Amino acid sequence: MPSPTKKTKKTGIPFRTAGIGAVAACLALALTGCAGGDPTAPSAVRAAPASTGQAVRFGTVDCREVRCVALTFDAGPSENSARLLDILKERQVPATFFLLGANHIERYPRLVRRMADEGHEVASHTWDHKILTKLTPREIHEELERPNREIQRLTGRRPTLMRPPQGRTDSTVHEICRELGLAEVLWTVTAKDYTTEDSALIRRRVLEQTERDGIILLHDIYAGTVPAVPGIIDALKERGYVFVTVPQLLAPGRAQAGEVYR
Repeated sequence: MPSPTKKTKKTGIPFRTAGIGAVAACLALALTGCAGGDPTAPSAVRAAPASTGQAVRFGTVDCREVRCVALTFDAGPSENSARLLDILKERQVPATFFLLGANHIERYPRLVRRMADEGHEVASHTWDHKILTKLTPREIHEELERPNREIQRLTGRRPTLMRPPQGRTDSTVHEICRELGLAEVLWTVTAKDYTTEDSALIRRRVLEQTERDGIILLHDIYAGTVPAVPGIIDALKERGYVFVTVPQLLAPGRAQAGEVYR
């Protein structure tokens, strides 16, 4: 999602105060599988014919045997991301970052490198947070390919995952993702942190929804989110959950380009 201070090109209205109800409705659609296609669950990927799992710096686990969850953060990097990375490093927790290009990757290239260097999965959230289902195929291609190029330039690794803005996708988006080698990743848990700066509320929402194989959606661009993260991590660890990146959640299977996962 866009920066809190950035204005959308389509409306000129700051994201934080514009269309909250519409955004919530779109998120609800994505969570019910109405965002275009039937998403595949991590357990189904793990049950597929085995392939070599992807290790991360924090160590490898077998999510067929332990209760895994994936922390994911959309729309960064931002001025809050350095503190978030400090928290994740202190607690030895890997995350998956779905990054925006305009005003984010452009503004914080060192943080993009740091995410990769510290073992996190760096993925795409498009260049400018345009709703992909409203674009032409050529525009979709550019929205997806431009952040790929920048992330590869900064980290040496081309993204294999993307998250469509507001979870909105369709068959055209699937096909272009397939061409670009990208799998689409939705979520199962949302704190709706774009509606509140109350860190305690964000924490409570996450804890109420999280189950095994949960993919947790947060945004480090909002003031209340990063302060909620230590409590989320500590509480879920107490419940016996192990934090992994999205690729590790799927291992020994792998996400396939053009497919949707949740």
